Amino acid sequence: MSVCNIAAALPRLAAEAPDRIAMRCPGGRGRGGFAAYDVSLSYRELDRRSDAIAAGLARTGIVRGTRTVVMVRPSPEFFLLMFALFKAGAVPVLVDPGIEKKALKQCLREAEPQAFIGIPLAQAARLLLRWARSAKIVVTAGKRWFWGGHTLAEVEAAGRDAGPQLADTAPDDVAAILFTSGSTGVPKGVVYRHRHFVAQIELLREAFGIGAGGVDLPTFPPFALFDPALGLESVIPDMDPTRPARANPDRLHDAIARFGVDQLFGSPALMRVLANAGRPLPTLKRVTSAGAPVPADVVATMRRLLPEDASFWTPYGATECLPVAVIEGRELEATRAMTETGAGTCVGRPVSPNLVRLIAITDAPLPDWSDSLVVGAPSGAMLSPSSHALPPIVGEITVAGPTVTDAYFNRPQATAAAKIRERLADGSERIVHRMGDLGWFDEQGRLWFCGRKSQRVRAAGGDLYTEQAEPIFNTHPDVARSALVGVGAAGAQRPVLCVELRPGVGKDQHGRIVQELLKMASGHVHTGGIEQVLIHPRFPVDIRHNAKIGREKLAAWAAKRVPAVAAREAGTWEDRDHR
Repeated sequence: MSVCNIAAALPRLAAEAPDRIAMRCPGGRGRGGFAAYDVSLSYRELDRRSDAIAAGLARTGIVRGTRTVVMVRPSPEFFLLMFALFKAGAVPVLVDPGIEKKALKQCLREAEPQAFIGIPLAQAARLLLRWARSAKIVVTAGKRWFWGGHTLAEVEAAGRDAGPQLADTAPDDVAAILFTSGSTGVPKGVVYRHRHFVAQIELLREAFGIGAGGVDLPTFPPFALFDPALGLESVIPDMDPTRPARANPDRLHDAIARFGVDQLFGSPALMRVLANAGRPLPTLKRVTSAGAPVPADVVATMRRLLPEDASFWTPYGATECLPVAVIEGRELEATRAMTETGAGTCVGRPVSPNLVRLIAITDAPLPDWSDSLVVGAPSGAMLSPSSHALPPIVGEITVAGPTVTDAYFNRPQATAAAKIRERLADGSERIVHRMGDLGWFDEQGRLWFCGRKSQRVRAAGGDLYTEQAEPIFNTHPDVARSALVGVGAAGAQRPVLCVELRPGVGKDQHGRIVQELLKMASGHVHTGGIEQVLIHPRFPVDIRHNAKIGREKLAAWAAKRVPAVAAREAGTWEDRDHR
């Protein structure tokens, strides 16, 4: 059996193009305060040094199957470590360090790691906050202080003469545990098997037409791990990856121009930064944005800044399975009018060989698949909202395919709630993943996203869906973004619209804006029952992409204010304690 491992591409690429640059990192500061990019790794160096680290880790006890927390900033050390762990057959555990500290501690406890690799700050936090107490092997990427263990430099030196390293991992062997962003609750550890990573490489290559030799600017570090396997050069951006909305566009443009970057990945928040900068991006041929729906105005602006023949892709998926469906910017722009009148956000057509189907909305676990569950599929010729016939059926989106993961680590209840076993005609079984998202299919076989199932408003008059309602209000010239939340018991919730206004809108305008939004709400089927508007100074968003709105937090905030709002003639309430 051939080795199934994302790191298996490195020896081949090192042999074919040993001196080709695999990765450039910001390094020190150069002229004008821009990153010097004086740190780079060729494919030969990435392969040989990750071999040495893999061999050195084995001497510390980090071997095949060892669950290993990695808390290292995007740097050569991070990528060398990750490929070394893959080569060793160890299981890296990745958790966003920016999440709430209590949730982070819980994630690390659930993962039951046997080893902890981190920068000195992470090691100090491990001791002070009692993180990952099960980890007995400690490696520090940097200077070791009072906590003992090994340094990464010592590990690499110990394995320098060991030669090639690549465990004979099988497709079903566990490759990594990647925690979700936790945007709708405590993050869950997604169990990735080696076949999932290998399948993702192939689906990404086919879906976006990626060929070897390109130059990528991946502003979400884990995605940079795909670049070497795709034969791309990675230019690690000079930014805090946990704060893409605060990225400096001048630094991004400097890197893009200096190295001829022709493809870029970023969250919608990062796209907003580039769109607001308004500077052309003449070298880019492919831009990909994921993590949340990309606002229509950002798509339109980015397309104007890109060359005419460039593509702007917005893949749909999740940590549990990616990509599920894709849509290109031109088609997304063509659907903008439908989005702004309540259709939801078009996320395109399923990526082959994924099988995407809709099931009836329920919060109950579904242990076994039945055809009776299906309420929609691409071939079902669903009717569009513009049709005068029956409205489309909205259901929960499910996907079966080669990148679909089958479990959450140490979360049997979460696994039962999200996974369905489907028996096939040949007697075999496959896992169907419930996305936890709601959507519908149009007559062209395109999937439309209507919002998270857990965030639907369950009003007495029927359910309302966030991504059908909010884009309607986002067309108001003074609204930066809106969020529909429910207050009260499920089945009798009061729909409340929370609004974040554009910079510079004065408080003296709030009353007028609220009344205009209420008038908009009264005239649309997807916003029926909204009688209260709350103005919030700054929405909470997820740590990973700075794009997903924390509607659960907004709902709790709104619940404290709705009674007060009802007592006020203006129908609005200024937030004085939104933290």
